[in-house]
Amino acid sequence: QVQLVESGGGLVQAGGSLRLSCAASGRIFSINGMGWVRQAPGKQRERVASISSSGGSPYYANSAKGRFTISRDNAANTVYLQMNDLQPDDTAIYYCNLQHASSSGTPNDFWGPGTQVTVSS
Repeated sequence: QVQLVESGGGLVQAGGSLRLSCAASGRIFSINGMGWVRQAPGKQRERVASISSSGGSPYYANSAKGRFTISRDNAANTVYLQMNDLQPDDTAIYYCNLQHASSSGTPNDFWGPGTQVTVSS
């Protein structure tokens, strides 16, 4: 099994910044990609950003482009999300997602418990 531990959420005023971290541990064989998905009350779950194992061509939701930056430390099995110019619409629970492949090539998705981000106006 793979465990994900998120940190860095909290309460911030509009225009402020937060940096989320997600560290993976456990029986890790191969990580194909890592990313962040958020869930706001009354809204659909949204994939915010993701990054492949090579780190090239990360994906960003339109709502995140220009404000959020995803990065990863492969040696530490950790992914980060730097969020700048946060707005009340960014208020949500942010979940870390890891796309894993076992030694036999079996894909599996793992999820963190989520970290709350609240942006006040």
